[in-house]
Amino acid sequence: MLESAIFWLQNADPAAVYLFLFLIAFLENVVPPIPGDVPIAFIGYLICKSEITFAGALFWSSLGSTAGFMLVYMLSKHLGLKLYAEGESSAQHWLSKNVHRFFPPSDMELLRRKFATHGYLAVLANRFLFGSRAVISVMAGLMHLKTPFVLLAALTSAVIWNVLLLYGGYLLGSNWQDIGSYAAMYSIPVTIAFVLMLFLVVWKFLKERKQGHE
Repeated sequence: MLESAIFWLQNADPAAVYLFLFLIAFLENVVPPIPGDVPIAFIGYLICKSEITFAGALFWSSLGSTAGFMLVYMLSKHLGLKLYAEGESSAQHWLSKNVHRFFPPSDMELLRRKFATHGYLAVLANRFLFGSRAVISVMAGLMHLKTPFVLLAALTSAVIWNVLLLYGGYLLGSNWQDIGSYAAMYSIPVTIAFVLMLFLVVWKFLKERKQGHE
């Protein structure tokens, strides 16, 4: 199946390749098991062998990545607003009751205020985070981060990452499949640093909340 897709891409019109780039980048964010990095790197390899342009490939792959991220973010934000629509009052819906039991509205409001800055940084780094891109879009929505800033951060992250993928595929040439190991060189250190930062922030938040309840 992979060989058939590669053969098709090598012989497809540039417009069809751009559509493929948009869809694979979009679906990677909406359906996480779908791999997006390697196909984008392959298109980078094709740039020197076809009429595909670097600018066109970067535009459509980044547009797809950003659109997919924002769709999940908006759905998550809508769900978060529904769950906490009742505010401080007694929740009537069974799902709201269960969520409020573990995350009371007052705690969630405090959490949003404290995590806002870190949330935008997480969105900015989301393309570099190993195996947690979809989680970032969901959390950004639940934390009610401001849409214009989320859009800007998601777009910036997508453009930088896709530049690396496309240029990496172009430089690697016929060895474009090795892009996965090179991508890990960027993703793993950033992911480790992000997880450590998140752990420290959560630990500090829980400590402050415990002190406030004493």
